[in-house]
Formats: sequence, C-alpha cells, structure tokens
Amino acid sequence: MSLIPIIYAPLKNAKRIKIRIPYNLHEIRNNFKKLNSTFWHPNQKLWSIINTQENLILVKKVFNEIFTVENLKVYSKIEPRKLDEKTTLSLLEVEEKLILKRYSPSTIRVYKKMLCTYFSYFMEKDFSEITKQEIEGFIYQLILKNNISESYQNQLINAIKAYYEHVLGKPREYYEIERPKKALSLPNYLSEDEVLKIITNPKNLKHRTILTTIYSAGLRISEVSNLRIVDIHSKEGVIFIKDGKGKKDRKTIVSEYLLSLLREYYSAYKPAYWLFEGIAGGKYSKTSITSIFRKAVKTTNSNPWATVHTLRHSFATHGLQNGIGLRHIQVMLGHESTKTTERYTKNIEVNNKKIISPLDIIIKKNKLQ
Repeated sequence: MSLIPIIYAPLKNAKRIKIRIPYNLHEIRNNFKKLNSTFWHPNQKLWSIINTQENLILVKKVFNEIFTVENLKVYSKIEPRKLDEKTTLSLLEVEEKLILKRYSPSTIRVYKKMLCTYFSYFMEKDFSEITKQEIEGFIYQLILKNNISESYQNQLINAIKAYYEHVLGKPREYYEIERPKKALSLPNYLSEDEVLKIITNPKNLKHRTILTTIYSAGLRISEVSNLRIVDIHSKEGVIFIKDGKGKKDRKTIVSEYLLSLLREYYSAYKPAYWLFEGIAGGKYSKTSITSIFRKAVKTTNSNPWATVHTLRHSFATHGLQNGIGLRHIQVMLGHESTKTTERYTKNIEVNNKKIISPLDIIIKKNKLQ
C-alpha cells in the first residue's frame, strides 16, 4: 500500500473527490479533517471532500504537494443475456411466490433484477442442480470483473436463497453462501442545530410537517408515507405504525410541538384518509419526500451526504444523548434486537459537560472542593 496520500481522479460530474490517507499520517489526516465538507466512508476506507477546484488546491496544500493521483476502480455494469422461455417462467414463479408471501413491491423488484443476472449466467443448466460451489464461483467472478459492492453481493445472495427456499423448497441450510464481512460502521447523524434548520426550512406547511414527523418519531420514509389520519393518537401521545419493516406494528412518540403542527396542517389541507396526500389524492410519494429533504439540506448548507433516513438516525442518537433509555429507543424504532439499537450509543459525545466523572462525585460528596 502507498505510504503517501492518494487523490482519486473524480469521474465526470462527480460531486466529491475520494482520497486515501495512510493510517500512519496522523498529522496530515487531522489537518485534512479540519477542511469543510470532509467525510469518512467506512465501507470504502476512503475520505472525500466536495469536488471543487478550490477544495482540490486546499487538499494539495494539506498534503504538502506530496501525493499520487490514481483512477478509482468503479462498478462495471452487468449486462444479463436475454432470458429463454424456461428462465422467464422461473422468474415468474419467483414473483408469484414472493407476492403470496407478501414481500414488499420494492423487494420483489430488486430480487427479480438480481435473479435475471443469476439465471442468465446459468441458463444452460438445470437450476435445481446448481451447487453451492458454482454459486460462489459466479459471485466471485462478479466481484473480480464487475467490482460489485458488498450491498449488491448481499442482495444477490438474498435473492438466490429466496428462489431455492421458496420456489424449489430447499432447506434453509442447503445454500449457506459465503457473505462479505459486515462493516462495523456508525450510523450517520446530524447535529441538533442541523436538524432544526432542515425541518424548519420548507416554507410549504405540508413539507415542513412531513420532515418534522420523520425526525420527531424516528420514522422510515416508507412509514411516514403510509401514515393514516387514524394513526395519530393525540390523547395517548403516540403514533401507531402499521406494517412497518418486517410487517410489524409498533407505537412511537408524538411530540407536543408536532401535534400542534399537525393540527395546523390538518386544518389547512384536510386530508381524507392518508395523513400526507399527493395533489391527485393517494399517499404522498417517497420520491417527493426525498426531494423535499434534499432541497432543505442544500438550502441550509447541511451535511450533503445526509439522507431522509439520517433523520431517523439523528432521532435515536439525540434521544440517547438526552437520557431516553436504550430499550425505549429500541421499541420506538422497531428494532428486533438491542444490538441494532446499541450502535447509536457509539455516537454519543463524551465530554465533561455531559457526563460527570466519578471522581467529581466523590470530591463533592466529601466536600473537598
């Protein structure tokens, strides 16, 4: 590995410049982190900064003009072959089974796309006779030739397993395919000031209420889109989430501020069934919610890598920082395991303004200060 920083030449229209800084260059890395808009990508083990000529000049100065420039290896698009009649029927079988099992439309869409690639590769073979070793060899080739991401690899494995388990009736253990090592990355979150700027930025009352609802209750984008008027239980002080991730119902809190905002919103828009409806009726689209959020982030000059889901991460992190118990956070977020929720504890800022040292407690008890 290089012992000097590497600046990866950005692709055309790339929004950020990727950079690798060797671990032993502590001072250089610390100086780089002080620049505006720097960001750490744990899965890629790379840093990045917004792609401007001014930033590139600053980075070169931080590196004392000692660095190399390389091309970043990028994902190569996979072009599946046209499926024959047998393979097309297999794909339809998968879709039918997943619909019967009530998989979400987005999951079915992803699995079908992944299986198109898989089926086209093994089109000449009997799918029921493909071995675990052959499947892993196929994935190995995609990693080498197409540089598929860890996320793509996991989705592909999930789709293959769904086919063998649900369509061919193979036991779950039959195709225990090797998965990529899971990266222990921390959930990205926004500061309290950034959240306040973002959720209060939209001038449109509906847009402002949508973003406020997501943060105040720790919702996923699909969950806020699926909210019904009857899901707001103002007397109990809760929001009912029907069919959340994993088809599970749960309850989460509704803040006093949000209730006031929801009453103002309801009076102005008078939705019929869904809490947030589009212009032509029906539930408000996830694409529109993303657009509202992206505009607010850009206008407020907040973290450009934040997504709508970052508001949910921020809700959990800020809740823990303000003394809400881990178990309560777990229930409100709908996590099955406490291990998932425990990730947020690593985001909690440690300093003597928020945490009292046991030494200070002893000193005060014994009146030594």
